[in-house]
Amino acid sequence: MTEPTLRVMQLNAGSLLEAGWEERRHEVVSWIDHLEPDIVCLQEVWRNDSGEDTAGWIADNSTITWHFEFGGGSFPPAFTPDASIEFGSAVLSKWPIEAFSYQRLPVRPEANAVVQGVPWELLHVQTAGLDVFSTHLAAAPTDALDRQLQVLAIDEIVREVRGDADALQGFGKKRQTMPPILCGDFNAEPDSDEIRFLTSLTALEGRSTFWQDSWRVAGDDLDPTAGRTQDWRTHSLAAGLNVHRKRIDYVFVGDPFMRAGNAGRVLSSRVVCNEARTGVMASDHAGVLADIVWPQRPAD
Repeated sequence: MTEPTLRVMQLNAGSLLEAGWEERRHEVVSWIDHLEPDIVCLQEVWRNDSGEDTAGWIADNSTITWHFEFGGGSFPPAFTPDASIEFGSAVLSKWPIEAFSYQRLPVRPEANAVVQGVPWELLHVQTAGLDVFSTHLAAAPTDALDRQLQVLAIDEIVREVRGDADALQGFGKKRQTMPPILCGDFNAEPDSDEIRFLTSLTALEGRSTFWQDSWRVAGDDLDPTAGRTQDWRTHSLAAGLNVHRKRIDYVFVGDPFMRAGNAGRVLSSRVVCNEARTGVMASDHAGVLADIVWPQRPAD
């Protein structure tokens, strides 16, 4: 018998800063409809007082019926003439969203004006008994110290949200909960301290945590470089930005240890949105798709 699964899709949509969004948004929808995920986490989406809502447009134009929430913040006046723009993350779910919250992530007081001006975020959504988080961390390779502050903040927020849901139950007793899901554009490569902290390979400020990097635990074992989510050879937008080839987008799944029904086991992970289905690329980023064991999966 096939185990019930949760399918999660992650994509930085690049709907504000990168060119060609009017065409690329159809490509994003095409990929979503093709992959049929249960949850979609999007970053670099926005809305304003004029009724423009990039995540809402994606949800409305998909053949799948979505419930969704957006969380974002505003830019300083020098960044955009439209003061009503909110820039952030969205989570789409096949099931009603029971609760959500938005947190702006910290940066160092001495960070440069761009790092301080962009509203780096963590959006939390509760849906169908799941805790799903979508995030976007400081972007430049030299922003590592700010990203380290941000992953520490994410760890603290998740612990507050989860309470004792992930506590070990004692010898021989299995945890009954599904672990949390954390998706995003982390702008950090797997061997950075930020990602090593999240995957328990290093400590930061005397703290440690553990998330499964879905690609690391269930990606292509034969080609560890195939997980790259920005590649100038295949992404014209990435080539135009002249960014080096890297893996910076992730689907993380919390600790599956001793969970009933193998909850949280990552069955597969692959790169998606890495070729054009409608004639244009979806984003300067590729996406990530993960299939995860979910014993408590409700009816669609």
